[in-house]
Amino acid sequence: MEGNWCNFGQRDSGQRYNRPSYPRNQRYNDSFSSHRSSEDHFTNRNRSGGQDWDCSACRFNNFSNRTVCFKCKLAKDETSSFSTETVSSWGGQDASDSPEEGLIDWDNFKEKNEKYEAERLSSLPPLEKNVYIEHPEVKAMSTQQVESFRKENFDMTVSASHGCEEPIPNPVQTFRQAFDPYPDILKEIERQGFQTPSPIQCQSWPILMQGLDMIGIAQTGTGKTLAFILPALLHIVAQPTPRKQRVGPTCLVLAPTRELAQQIEKEVSKYNYDGIKCVCVYGQGDQRTQIQKIRAKAEIVVATPGRLNDFTSRGILNLSVVSYLVLDEADRMLDMGFEPQIRKAVMLTRPDRQSVMTSATWPEGVRDLASKLMKNPFTVVVGSLDLKAVHTVTQKVVMCEEDNKKDELIRFITSLRQKEKAIVFVGRKCVVDLLSVEMLEEGLHVCIMHGDINQEDREQSLQDLKSGRSKVLIATDVASRGIDVNDVTHILNYDCPRDMEEYVHRVGRTGRAGRSGVAITLITRSDWSRAEKLIDILQKSNQEVPRWLVRMMERFREQQAKRRLNPRPLYH
Repeated sequence: MEGNWCNFGQRDSGQRYNRPSYPRNQRYNDSFSSHRSSEDHFTNRNRSGGQDWDCSACRFNNFSNRTVCFKCKLAKDETSSFSTETVSSWGGQDASDSPEEGLIDWDNFKEKNEKYEAERLSSLPPLEKNVYIEHPEVKAMSTQQVESFRKENFDMTVSASHGCEEPIPNPVQTFRQAFDPYPDILKEIERQGFQTPSPIQCQSWPILMQGLDMIGIAQTGTGKTLAFILPALLHIVAQPTPRKQRVGPTCLVLAPTRELAQQIEKEVSKYNYDGIKCVCVYGQGDQRTQIQKIRAKAEIVVATPGRLNDFTSRGILNLSVVSYLVLDEADRMLDMGFEPQIRKAVMLTRPDRQSVMTSATWPEGVRDLASKLMKNPFTVVVGSLDLKAVHTVTQKVVMCEEDNKKDELIRFITSLRQKEKAIVFVGRKCVVDLLSVEMLEEGLHVCIMHGDINQEDREQSLQDLKSGRSKVLIATDVASRGIDVNDVTHILNYDCPRDMEEYVHRVGRTGRAGRSGVAITLITRSDWSRAEKLIDILQKSNQEVPRWLVRMMERFREQQAKRRLNPRPLYH
């Protein structure tokens, strides 16, 4: 079309555009042709005929026509080494290099690290960790009496790590034996109405009050929180540096979930000892309020790893004087991928700190973490290290089809009596939302909790369950730890947990504080791979094992044996 504005150059009918030639394009074409005519552009990159040169500082291999190093910007000088062979820019070595070059001298590294820690300790204020005064009655206990007491209290065992020279302390049997030199603590305990300490508390207090590291393993609802909180209060007051002059908190408690962190803070607030203040630091909480409490010289910080890392990175929280560190439910924090945040927080605390780890289970990953973060810890185990549910809970297993789960849930909710409460555990967040809508359509009021719900709604759901406004909470495993509702009577595992450690924690939400409870697990045919571990837990808890569950385990073993004998080909 004549006069068309979009014609670039001239165009004949049925022909391509004839673009005008520019010198710049010609130079590009000539350059491209010269590149293509080379046998190999990458091996013949120095057309000037010069030699590549290696930077003397970073050993980066540069073109001969460069006057400064491309990597570190150091000027080319006479000390730079030249080579006709190309050296890897990622730190490769010539044949003439020493075989020892580039290897890490671990002995030197360890020596420098020890020197750095010694220099850091010399700049820190003095630390007092031993606040224990052994009661004469405890000191007078014979070895036979100690062993008898531990056996009667769920066959409790205490062991010292390899290289620990401290003797294992005798357990206390009453609050008075533990805190007789501290009458204010005794008054606070009496105000709470406790009669006798739990087994984990009896053995933990003599260890922790001496300033020793400890690993405490006990079932949920057995008083692990109070076991490390009361020694922490005494530890804070005993430090020589006045509390107003400390640049940060003295005690740090790390917890995997917001609910558990809030529960620990609530437990600390029950004991008003010497005006010690506590702040709970967690995601989706009010940052302004949390920061105000931190700057008001809170001596105890209870935190989730994510928000703690945020506050330390921004300089809001200083952990340099933390001398009492607690990792509560450490296995759950590792499962959630918080190990980098945990390690960073530990590096910021005092090297000579006192460390405590507590959990209901003790998998291999947490044992490895404890070996790296703790120094000669004592291990207190109430019960067994094998997976075992709370003995006060009756456990039942129900076989059903996947499509019938909803009907089983409706039947379960409608069968609850007026004063009974239940937590229904579901595997996925989207299923929680779906079930909540379906239950409302059936006229059943339920509250829900999972990780995608904002903090205000999660707290409201928990409050509705505690107050009795709602009898049923449908939740993911975020509610399996830290939900301390003592009057939960039933647990329903709508989805069988993939990890049997989570099964133990789910069941532990009922049967708390000496009460009885019922835990029901729905099993489908697709869950047959979990049958063996579930049977093991049921047997150790003296629960009835259905015959059909045993048969399911046997069929799975037979299937596994067939697959080993006739493995599938890699390619079909």
